[in-house]
Amino acid sequence: MLSVVKRGSLTGGALLACTVLGASVASGSDGIGDPYWPQDGNGGYRVSHYDVKVGYDPAKPDELTGDTTVSATAAEGLDRFDLDFTKAFAISSVTVDGIAVKGFSRTGEHELVVTPDRPIPAGARFDVRVVYSGTNAGAWYKPDTGGMLVIGEPHSATNWYPANDHPSDKATFRLTATVPAGWTAVGNGRQGPTTTRDGKTTFRWDDDRPQATWTAVLAIAKFTMVHAALSDGTPVISAYAPGADTAARKYGDRLPEIIDFLSTKFGKYPFSAAGGIYFNEKVAMGLETQTRPIFPGTDSPDVVTLIVHEQAHQWFGDNVTLKQWRDICVAECFASYAQWLWSEAKEGQNLDAKYREIVAANRDNPKFWETRLYDPGAERYLAAVYRTGPLMLHALRRTIGDAAFDCALTQWQHQHGGGNASWPDFEALVQHISGKDLSGFFQAWTRSTTIPPGEYLFPGPLKP
Repeated sequence: MLSVVKRGSLTGGALLACTVLGASVASGSDGIGDPYWPQDGNGGYRVSHYDVKVGYDPAKPDELTGDTTVSATAAEGLDRFDLDFTKAFAISSVTVDGIAVKGFSRTGEHELVVTPDRPIPAGARFDVRVVYSGTNAGAWYKPDTGGMLVIGEPHSATNWYPANDHPSDKATFRLTATVPAGWTAVGNGRQGPTTTRDGKTTFRWDDDRPQATWTAVLAIAKFTMVHAALSDGTPVISAYAPGADTAARKYGDRLPEIIDFLSTKFGKYPFSAAGGIYFNEKVAMGLETQTRPIFPGTDSPDVVTLIVHEQAHQWFGDNVTLKQWRDICVAECFASYAQWLWSEAKEGQNLDAKYREIVAANRDNPKFWETRLYDPGAERYLAAVYRTGPLMLHALRRTIGDAAFDCALTQWQHQHGGGNASWPDFEALVQHISGKDLSGFFQAWTRSTTIPPGEYLFPGPLKP
């Protein structure tokens, strides 16, 4: 993300046990236990796929109907389990493997507790289907041009579909959205068949690569759809809301060029489709929704920088996703430095000079350095990654050399693509590739709250 501006362990939380056909069953915990937001996510199962069906009519902008099936595998025996889902929706039915569930309840703002009629043994695959409808005006952005947009980090998924809402549990995703004819619904991945019947059009989108819940998107407007391709033939599908189609096209049309450039730095583009969604200037931010990031549809060169940032997230943040929210640097630090790499290659900028200028301007500004890059705290998890993150990576590049740095970027994708990794995992990889003891460097740059000492601030050819 870049602004132009819940929940114990997977195997813990046993409250009740019994024996069914020789299998021990227990309640799943109501949170994964992330230190920042312990109640995010849920214990006891892993999701493999979301099949989300929604209906929306812009004439009733605060109303949404939904029918979501979550396919999962029990990591432990379950006599009950939780899904994260806003209580703003009324639930008409819950089924587990096609059997109606009588025992479901709501706790807190985002907790749906499901008690299946039959306990689920450890290792069993199961489908839970939730049918719902309601209003949730505070959770959706409704642009002046009509339609709606649901996005947000770190929490947004539970405002429109039930989920195991933590980045450590990634799953493939299918969206089926039905809207009045003349409107378009856009989601993640490749576009499937579109059908119109009785004045309504149904759009289908499939992302066949695992995605974190916060990177799912639902966007509805009278979009202008633009199709292109990467150099390897990967389809690029972009959606421009009214007004943005003329304001942002000259920047959005550079998206294939940008992704092809990033592929030379990070390795092959990791997904089966690419693109972007461009709203008006009131969407004053970008977000790395997988395969189809969000951008403001404004006529500003800053949009190019934003496209570079959010497309870099397709590798760093989406393909390789943080394990816990304290690992935010594995997403934002790299996406921010990608902007530097773009300016170096495409605009001829001297990055050493840029680095020195920023450091010189902030050497006597303790606030600039006061937030750690690793484990910065829940209230400040985005406070430093955009400002000191790219500085740290440039200093690292000058410390280990371009060859080792470039190797680390591509090996990171090779080792962890499609899954999750932590910031310490990246430190270990770089130390292995470079053959250097970098403990002092990382202590000074990612765990300290003061300006790094001179040997780490100006390594190698980076002279003051």
